[in-house]
Amino acid sequence: MPFPSPDRELAIRYLDGDLDAGPLLAEAARMRDEGHGRIVSYSRKVFVPVTTMCRDTCTYCTFVKPPGGGGEYLTPDDVVAIVAAGDEYDCTEALLTLGDKPEDRWPQASEFLARHGCASTIEYVAMMSELIRSESRLFPHANPGILTAADIAMLRPTNVSMGLMLENISDRLTEPGMPHHNCPDKVPSVRMETIREAGRQHVPFTTGILVGIGESPSEIVDSLFAINDVAAEFGHIQEVIIQNFRAKANTRMRFAPEPAIPFFLRVVALARWILGEEANVQVPPNLTDDFSVYLDAGINDWGGVSPLTIDWVNPEAPWPHLDTLRAVTEEAGFELRPRLPVYPTYLTSDWIDPALLPSASGRVDRDGYADLATAVPAP
Repeated sequence: MPFPSPDRELAIRYLDGDLDAGPLLAEAARMRDEGHGRIVSYSRKVFVPVTTMCRDTCTYCTFVKPPGGGGEYLTPDDVVAIVAAGDEYDCTEALLTLGDKPEDRWPQASEFLARHGCASTIEYVAMMSELIRSESRLFPHANPGILTAADIAMLRPTNVSMGLMLENISDRLTEPGMPHHNCPDKVPSVRMETIREAGRQHVPFTTGILVGIGESPSEIVDSLFAINDVAAEFGHIQEVIIQNFRAKANTRMRFAPEPAIPFFLRVVALARWILGEEANVQVPPNLTDDFSVYLDAGINDWGGVSPLTIDWVNPEAPWPHLDTLRAVTEEAGFELRPRLPVYPTYLTSDWIDPALLPSASGRVDRDGYADLATAVPAP
């Protein structure tokens, strides 16, 4: 009997544990194979934490720090040093990650930006993106939080792709006592507007959900359907990250339970079922000891993995060595392929700025995956 079409109530029943997960996992794996064959990709990257200051105060975050307590900006020299090291190991992605609008909260942020001739952190991100393009072979992928139409237009000439995690579509998570309370940049409608605007401007875009921060099964399902709807509207959602919450010391959620792997596997499989065969579905491999299990749940990508830099968002979770990533993937019967921060199907003039397309096209093979024939082995 054919597996049913995506259905909200059925999806919730799977997360509630009312139904055996076996058929769902099998369908997710079948759909992945139908859409992507036996190729699993990853992006060879360096993490560039442009600033660790932010105006939000999410209760699970250790990336954000105040001035004097680790909150700072990378200088241009810092950025060049990181991407130069990445170049030596044939990395292709410079992931620009930062807090939202720290200049609205911290005078120290405004002072730093003024010294560098910038009126906003986004202007500084654009400046650093231009610097990366001029000083390395890496391609910036900006993940700077909420963006206006003007912000996206400013970044598009130097960024082959951009990203913003939806995290969850529910406003309930912004209420008092919830993880996004008093976090203006975590309001779901605000985040969805950034995602939609990226679609209007034809920017290949990465988004996703964060599982385990107090949401209900129905809110997980609604978030996946919301992402599917915006993907159908604009066609620009190049990748959907399904990320499991990990409790961190020195946060208000340090004792919060992490999602159990069997439950999280159901979420991953539901993502494939709801998003479809052609979607690129990713789970970070550094947040689970036995990350091979996600291959059984329909993923086709491991996301950005660095041979050099830590995961600044989850510093307690080291990346798997690239040799280990390859071995795990191949042992499960898949071929591991490196890609640029933008996926192969988006390497066209419809999606990539004319100033970027020739150089991006020059770093891929005939299938659109990154050509790493000269890569230096990871340390």
